[in-house]
Amino acid sequence: MRKAPKELTRELYGGEWYEYVPLGKHVVAAPGVCGGRPTFKYTRLEVSVILDLLAAGWSAQKILRNYSHSRISAEAIKEAVQLAKQNLLDNVRKFRSIFRHYSKTEFTR
Repeated sequence: MRKAPKELTRELYGGEWYEYVPLGKHVVAAPGVCGGRPTFKYTRLEVSVILDLLAAGWSAQKILRNYSHSRISAEAIKEAVQLAKQNLLDNVRKFRSIFRHYSKTEFTR
């Protein structure tokens, strides 16, 4: 089951137009921000930076303390992790459909 593509949203923020595709409540892909890579809404803080910090052992609380100027929340961090998880699971499903086309002997060579 494919999800419907999300629409580009345009809103006035800080006196300027801000265009983005919502990936969640807190995570967006804005064409004019960080090359369209996922960021936290209204920031230039890339989601991948926060995921890297979590992978390096930082706690959400440490991230919130060190990035307090960005105004991200614990809820935003949680959403980023959930979106990354969903992306991983979606890719696994794609690989499974590819794997079905190969026999076990062909695949293990």
